[in-house]
Amino acid sequence: MNEIQQQQSTISAPSEGVLDAIGSTPLIHLRRYLESADVQLYAKLESCNPGGSAKDRPARTMIEHALQTGEIDENTTVIEATSGNMGIGLAQACNYYGIPLICVVDPHAQPQNIGIMEAYGAIIERVTQPLYGDYLKACLTRVQELLQQIPDSYWPNQYANLQNPQAYEQGTVQEVDAALQGEIDYLFVATSSVGAARGCQEYFTKRGRQTKVIAVDAAGSLLFGGPGGARRIPGLGSGNIPPLAAGQDFDRVVRVTDLDCVTGCRRMVKYESILAGGSAGGVLEAVRSMIPELRTKVCAAILHDSGTRYLDTIYSDNWVEQELRYPVEELEMRIEQPSRVNKSFSTQKPVRFSPHFLEHATV
Repeated sequence: MNEIQQQQSTISAPSEGVLDAIGSTPLIHLRRYLESADVQLYAKLESCNPGGSAKDRPARTMIEHALQTGEIDENTTVIEATSGNMGIGLAQACNYYGIPLICVVDPHAQPQNIGIMEAYGAIIERVTQPLYGDYLKACLTRVQELLQQIPDSYWPNQYANLQNPQAYEQGTVQEVDAALQGEIDYLFVATSSVGAARGCQEYFTKRGRQTKVIAVDAAGSLLFGGPGGARRIPGLGSGNIPPLAAGQDFDRVVRVTDLDCVTGCRRMVKYESILAGGSAGGVLEAVRSMIPELRTKVCAAILHDSGTRYLDTIYSDNWVEQELRYPVEELEMRIEQPSRVNKSFSTQKPVRFSPHFLEHATV
C-alpha cells in the first residue's frame, strides 16, 4: 500500500466575505481510531466551515442559485424544514444577503442550534406534534401552509433541490479526491436528505472511478427500505423518502444505532482529540465494523459537524443513561471493544431506490 503523501500547506488569499470561506476544510489522517494499522483512514472535518457543518455548502449554493435565477430577492421570505445544521447554514447565507428566513423545527432540534439560527436572525416555527407518527411530515406540512400564507415566499426544498448534491460534488468530494491524489477505495458518508451521498456518488460515476460509496443510515430510518423507528441523533436517517434519493445506487448501506453514534464520538475524542458530531460517530463506527474488508485500502469519511453542538446529549453521561438506557461504565468498555454495528442492518448489494419507496414522500 502506497502511503498518501501529505501536500505542503499554502497560505490562502483573504476571503471576500464569510460565505467565501466555506470549503477547503481539513482532511485528517486518523492513525489511532481503528484497531488496524493497515487501513488508511482520512476524515474530512466539515465542522471547520464558518457555520460549523457540511450543510454550509448546499445552503450557500441553493440560496445563491435562487438569487441568480431571480427566484428570490431581498423581499422574499425563505422557508425550510430543518433539524439544525441546514437551518444554521441557511440562516448564515440569508442573513448575509439580507433575506428573511423561517426555519420549521421539531421538538428534537438541539436548543443550541435553534439559538444559533435565531442569532443569525431566523424566525423559528415550532412543530409540536408528529403527523402519521413522523415529525418531518409535520414540518413539511407546516412549510406548505406558510408558503400559502406568506406572499413572495420560497422553499429551497433541500430534499429535492439538485443544488444540494451539486454542492458536495463540486466541493467536498472534489477536495477529498484532490488531497488524496485520486487514491480512494472507499468513501463513507452519512445519509439524511441523501444530498451528500448522491453528490459523492455522481462525482465518481462521471469519472468512471471504482471508488465504493458506503451510505451510513440510522437504524430507525425509512431510507433504503428500512422499517422505521425511533431515532435520537439529528442529521442521520429520515422518516420520509426524499426525492433526491430517486434512482440512486450505493455500493453498501450500513445502519447504525444511536448507541453506535455515541460510541464513535467518544472513541474519536479519546484517541484522536477530535470532538465529532452525532452522525460522524456513526460513520466512524461503520468504518470500524468493516476493518477486515478494508485492509490495505485507502478510506475517507465525511464528518458533517462538530461535537460542540452535542455536549448535552452524546457527550453527557446523564443523557446516555436516561435516554438510551445504557450504563456509562459499559460504554467505556464498549469504546475499547470491536465495533458492535449490527451486520444484520448492513446490505452488501448495490441499493437502488425505486418509485415504490417514493409513493409516500410528502416533499
